[in-house]
Amino acid sequence: MDKKAKGLSEAQHQHLRDHGYVVVPDMIDDETIDAVRAELHAGVDAAARQLFAEGALPDAYSEAGFDYQLAKIAQCDIALARELIARFQGANSEGGHMGPGIFGLLSHPRLLDAMETLVGPEIIGSSVYRIRPKAPGLEHGAVPWHQDSGYLLGHCDSELIITCWIPLVDANVDNGCLYVIPDVHKGGILEHRTGGPSGYLVILEEDFPEDAKPIPVPVPRGGVLILTNLTPHSSFLNNSDHMRWSIDLRYQSAGAPNNVDKHPADIDP
Repeated sequence: MDKKAKGLSEAQHQHLRDHGYVVVPDMIDDETIDAVRAELHAGVDAAARQLFAEGALPDAYSEAGFDYQLAKIAQCDIALARELIARFQGANSEGGHMGPGIFGLLSHPRLLDAMETLVGPEIIGSSVYRIRPKAPGLEHGAVPWHQDSGYLLGHCDSELIITCWIPLVDANVDNGCLYVIPDVHKGGILEHRTGGPSGYLVILEEDFPEDAKPIPVPVPRGGVLILTNLTPHSSFLNNSDHMRWSIDLRYQSAGAPNNVDKHPADIDP
């Protein structure tokens, strides 16, 4: 079998090279997605039942199911919803939840086949994965324009570090899919400024090329949005009545810088 046929088609490779992103529908099977959803739902439901037992919530909203339970909590008490979201995002939003479902997604054969065709056979799957529960109306769920390289040291800018953004529901404009700016990745790293919304780094409109045109990128459940580390992207508010759950994973060649043997205090911020 042709190596690229296992993961990405030549047309998909070309789209990623030309535009900095590509959507691969139906990459992740239902069983894998369902396992992740079940793990996260169990955590949300257990926490909600505890808060209900403590009198902090008038209802655990267990009957609402995975797509709606946390949204119902947010409608009732936005502060408690933020607290529950923080439990899944962890310190600095870095992988607050671990489990066999998450590992099954990280190591999904078709996903790894695609990564091999992009970064080579020796793949590092970053431990810094992000679980992103975007509740309706929750401001922190909106992420301003940035490139992932804006959060990395400068020596990583010349490396290909892939982000795989994987929604656990159908992601669309209404519930907060990602937006990207195609083609800008070819120009390298842009100016990132501190003090963005919710403490994020931000690329201001004035720092983009004049011909930069943002586009929304809806992704169906089971699909994967693949981005380079230099592709500008953002995410806006969830204006639906349900949760927009997603996970982003990062992969790179074993030859790319990874700071495995370095202590954080030894790295120049």
